[in-house]
Amino acid sequence: MAVALKPVSYLALLHYPVLNKHRQIVTTAVANMDIHDIARAARTYDVGRYYIVTPVAAQRTLIQTVLDHWRQGYGAEYNGFRREAFSRVFVRETFEQVCLDIREQAGIPPLVVVTGAALDRNLISCEELRKLIAGAGRPCLLVFGTGWGLADSIISRADRCLAPVQGATDYNHLSVRSAVAVVLDRLFGR
Repeated sequence: MAVALKPVSYLALLHYPVLNKHRQIVTTAVANMDIHDIARAARTYDVGRYYIVTPVAAQRTLIQTVLDHWRQGYGAEYNGFRREAFSRVFVRETFEQVCLDIREQAGIPPLVVVTGAALDRNLISCEELRKLIAGAGRPCLLVFGTGWGLADSIISRADRCLAPVQGATDYNHLSVRSAVAVVLDRLFGR
């Protein structure tokens, strides 16, 4: 019996344009833990690529230095699991570059799905998205924001908005790497 292949999905972590607590558009700093932990989650759930997006050249250089260490430096010899996870990480300056990159790979634009703890309209559940991805015939790009969430300019370009992760209480302030892990497990876990 042939096994159906999972459609290729992608993940983008945006550091711009995102909001601060005053709802102003800002650029956030890249966190080393997000590079490592989200790369590992992306590999675990077979995400095609994990894009880290920042317009700050110095941050892109820093990310690339970390990636090079684990892909080809001492870290590659020391920890093959980390090397394998980091092989899926790509750094881009803009969200538009991510969409173009996926379009070039797949031949069609991705289904863009934004996430956020404060999203409250036009929501799709993880269960509904899982079915949509399986039948979409095009790649899915899951977009996560840093800071206080994605700017409206990104949300307005989305094909779908994923319902926020809800815990057992009203407290809803997960780290982005925790939210990514929860969403990936709900979408692609066994």
